[in-house]
Amino acid sequence: MQKQLGIASLVALVISTMIGAGIFSLPQNIAAGASAGAVSIAWLITGVGMTGLVLVFHFLAKVKPELQGGIFDYAKAGFGDFMGFNSAWGYWICNLLANVSYAVVFFGALSIFTDTTDWVLFGDGNTVAAIIGASILVWTMHFLVLRGVQVAAAVNIVATIAKLLPIIVFIVAVILAFQYEKFSFDFWGDASPALGSVMDQVKASMMVTLWVFIGIEGAVIVSGRAKKRSDVGKATIIALICALTLYIMVTLFTFGVMTQPEIAALHNPSMGQILAHILGPWGAKFVSAGLVVSVSGALLSWTVVSAEAPFVAAKSGLFPRCFRRENKNGSASFSLWVSTLLVQFFLIMTLVQESTYLALVYIATSAVLLPYLLAAAYAVKLVVTQQKREHKGSLFIAIIATVYSCWLVYAAGLDSLLLCALLYAPGIWVYRKAKKEAGESFLTSHKEKAFAGLLIFMALTACYMIATGTINL
Repeated sequence: MQKQLGIASLVALVISTMIGAGIFSLPQNIAAGASAGAVSIAWLITGVGMTGLVLVFHFLAKVKPELQGGIFDYAKAGFGDFMGFNSAWGYWICNLLANVSYAVVFFGALSIFTDTTDWVLFGDGNTVAAIIGASILVWTMHFLVLRGVQVAAAVNIVATIAKLLPIIVFIVAVILAFQYEKFSFDFWGDASPALGSVMDQVKASMMVTLWVFIGIEGAVIVSGRAKKRSDVGKATIIALICALTLYIMVTLFTFGVMTQPEIAALHNPSMGQILAHILGPWGAKFVSAGLVVSVSGALLSWTVVSAEAPFVAAKSGLFPRCFRRENKNGSASFSLWVSTLLVQFFLIMTLVQESTYLALVYIATSAVLLPYLLAAAYAVKLVVTQQKREHKGSLFIAIIATVYSCWLVYAAGLDSLLLCALLYAPGIWVYRKAKKEAGESFLTSHKEKAFAGLLIFMALTACYMIATGTINL
């Protein structure tokens, strides 16, 4: 495996993976269910929780450098092969759905330049023309990554710099237009009973705040390709600080420009509508153009990570051996082909089901909860079993990350978890194939059998609820 990625490439990869389409719709997505006060609490919880997760990744990378598979190997080392596989499988599902959501929103953003009241070409990104365009875009990224991770990383640095321009312009604009009286008005949402209690508002915000941070572990996933192992932790922490600062400014300062009901009623990308409110109609097109660039970079990053996930898992013996194949450029070629074909399948399903960007976001976010929870829980288990004095501070951090991950599972809601189980369940067959190739037993413990049974039960329940219309895709 070629070790070519320096700290700049790693930072750009993580920032680009996180900061994609989500930030451009973040003001409306947040304001739809929460007031400024509740949003402040949500960001505080998210900031503490994500910092805990990042420090957990940093701690594990330092004390367990031999675990090159990152969050997959952490789950495997702490809770056995089957849980390690499910961590890898769930993370891969999240990657694939993220790619689909970005391709959909890419053409949804282009609609501002092509669609009129009499002519709808791309619509919300789920029309026939949009899906054809999205397919071309996805396969373009596919062949770019096939040329090598280093080539993709170099392109990604340029895309990351370009995407930050409209975001910075937006932040400067809302700071200059900020009015404290408007920001403090109905700070806790008392005048909007539909929002519910402050705790209800915080809970409603959590899946959105988590979504914009998914990808924070991107450097951990490709750690085997880093020039220096120490750069992985540094890159992740730098990216976290940059992203958290941008997200807080984009959301909270907006409440000083427009009221919560006004922001909640905006069309997405809401950042463009707000900039148009401040600077005029050109603001919406400027932000939409920025979203197109941003999504292009994010889609490239997610294509890299979605190929690396099963590739790394296969090297750990969790996926079938065929996923280990590399081409002459060092790209995980077989894994990339399978990933792109699955993204293509999901794009077609998006057209058939008329799925929206947000529907894909919620399922993708729920899929990544198990990998995060298992990594945090492994850190707790490791510190407790080793009982080393120098690791006592890490125990507190690991507990925070674990509690945060459990809270996210609760905040996700039953419907999202059932749909996730529907996507997790087919992985049992893939895991069985990997074990058969290795000549090892399948589902060896009662805990593994119980978890597999739970997944199948939840998947069947999801199928029934979809058939009866109780759950909509």
